[in-house]
Amino acid sequence: MAQESRKYELVLLGATGYTGKLVAEWITTHLPDDLRWAVAGRNEKKLQDVVAELSKLRPDRKEPAIETCAHEPSSLDALAKSTTLLITTVGPFMYYGEPVLAACVENGTHYLDSTGEVPWIYDMISKYDALARKNKTIIIPECGLDSVPADIMAYVLARQVRKRYNAACERAVMTLYAFKSGISGGTSLTMLELFKKYSLSHLAKSMHPYSLSPVAADGVAGPPPSASLATSLVGLKTIPELGGIQTTGLMAAVDECIAHRSWGLYQTSPDEKQQYGPRFRFNEYARAPSFFVGLAQKVVLGSIAALLAIPVTRWIMEPIFRRVAPSPGQGPSRESMKKDFMHYRGVGYTQDGKKVLADLEVAHGGYVATAITLSAAAKVMLRGRLGETEAGRLGGGILTPATLGDEYVNTLDEFGMKIRVQE
Repeated sequence: MAQESRKYELVLLGATGYTGKLVAEWITTHLPDDLRWAVAGRNEKKLQDVVAELSKLRPDRKEPAIETCAHEPSSLDALAKSTTLLITTVGPFMYYGEPVLAACVENGTHYLDSTGEVPWIYDMISKYDALARKNKTIIIPECGLDSVPADIMAYVLARQVRKRYNAACERAVMTLYAFKSGISGGTSLTMLELFKKYSLSHLAKSMHPYSLSPVAADGVAGPPPSASLATSLVGLKTIPELGGIQTTGLMAAVDECIAHRSWGLYQTSPDEKQQYGPRFRFNEYARAPSFFVGLAQKVVLGSIAALLAIPVTRWIMEPIFRRVAPSPGQGPSRESMKKDFMHYRGVGYTQDGKKVLADLEVAHGGYVATAITLSAAAKVMLRGRLGETEAGRLGGGILTPATLGDEYVNTLDEFGMKIRVQE
């Protein structure tokens, strides 16, 4: 079925969940009024409640349609056939994602999601990338907080280094400079579920920084140097351009995989100006207010991962995780989110040390940021100049947010995620 003849331009699956409701709100307030779209899920009454709330946001706008859909192949196949683009926020994706993605690939339906589960993406690339390319279907996972800020920061820095110095970008480094944001129930349990589902060998293989890249990582740059020997000895970094001491970033391992897939995809471009550079490496950190805070964060995150990796200690910790985490579908209150914000800072380097600095800021926390990134991507794919982007050149496949290019950067800016390059 040709995409132009489909019933909807966009279907949002998972609209009754915490993240899904926020995405629905941003579609309502930021995408064109003549958009043909629907909210989808299993519970019609909950979907009706969501639509009623959306009507309060924009009483003058036509309500989205409602599509009830069981999470089984025939229902998902019919849903995918009905729309040009499907957005899903239904996770954990390692359990619920593949049937949705498969239905989209098989029916030529473009796809966006909010996952941060790299081992799952690793498997999906192996299973569906070739068919998505054949069917000219654009599949973009990790189009939420994981991993748009990192992926777009790496893209912008590489572009600006090339533009300013007519040179390849050898390295890009980003830090979460400052933030206030809450956590939802679904996200807080994802790490636990990853260790339960996947073997340690599969986690190690799939979480290698270049595991998702279609280009071999031969001769890439090493990790960034530290300006302080003392911090280096305990695994921290001192990078003056990023604001001092840098410690382990909570989502660094995830974001680095996606940024390096973007690098690999752009390296396949016949236009050298589109390429990041053959030695490109991206690293992500979190800024620490002091040496001891940075060390404590590194130790705590490392210890949690180590304990979850051991079946016995994971069995002991699981009830604790489930007791303290919000219930799935729940998250920060609207009142507590009013003062949320996120500020990232990045620097890109040429091989001879020339640099470009940039800041990415959003006056919201992580869940609204995900609503921004998904709705902005949808606008580019449905109403933008998609054919002029790298995603358009590639035509299909399991791609990344950065392949939506400069138009996506500009749309993010319009929607409230501001990226500023320092002169």
